Amino acid sequence: MKIATFNINGVKARIATLLDWLDRSEADAVLLQEIKSVDEAFPRAEIEDRGWNVETHGQKGFNGVAILSRSPLEDVTRGLPGDDGDEQARWIEGTLVGETHAVRLCGLYLPNGNPVEFDAGGRPERTGKYGYKLDWMDRLHARAAALMAAEAPAVLAGDYNVIPQAEDAAKPAQWETDALFLPDTRMAFRRILNLGFTEAFRARHRGPGHYTFWDYQAGAWDKNNGIRIDHALLTPEAADLLRDVGIDREERGREKPSDHVPLWIDLAA
Repeated sequence: MKIATFNINGVKARIATLLDWLDRSEADAVLLQEIKSVDEAFPRAEIEDRGWNVETHGQKGFNGVAILSRSPLEDVTRGLPGDDGDEQARWIEGTLVGETHAVRLCGLYLPNGNPVEFDAGGRPERTGKYGYKLDWMDRLHARAAALMAAEAPAVLAGDYNVIPQAEDAAKPAQWETDALFLPDTRMAFRRILNLGFTEAFRARHRGPGHYTFWDYQAGAWDKNNGIRIDHALLTPEAADLLRDVGIDREERGREKPSDHVPLWIDLAA
């Protein structure tokens, strides 16, 4: 079972890019982020015509997540539990039944958190967009703990907007005051990992130079000034099934690319 996550940065603007990649991906399921489309306007027909099932959780002009799957999903839910007043479309999950295992797929688009407000002592304040990011991560921790307690294969994958370590940025000094790399952000990410999750990419690949995002500005792609912020976390039951993991880096150099590239995992499911 090949599962990919891809922040498409506007599905209608990049539908040709998405379809081209889907035709080559050999994926069984794709978790999309930043579709930037309401459910009714999602280009469903173009994708369904290629044999995909489509589940969306959209929002006009911003955010939005979706799951594309070769087989129909079961028990699809939308919205991260813990805040009934949260109107941002950032979470979708459903179960994909494979040949040997059923896998719970959780697609997420974690808040960016910028700009950050700092107090007089230079400490980031838990207010505004950064406060929302940390609160969202607390809710993610609670949902992750529940999935862990279920003792079943589950994958939490998407754009986490978290740079876990300095080696995950080409120029870490540029990110020291950014919400993606602040100590509180990385600590919240580690709290989730410490529940017992495996960070799929780092289970197979070590060292610097592995990125999933290159900004459109300042020639970041040409200079390879990237960061690794798209991740797949696996419950122990899913980690036991892990066969391979990779980053489709070359997609960033294609025509009209997203600023992210796909991350994929292959499970023996």
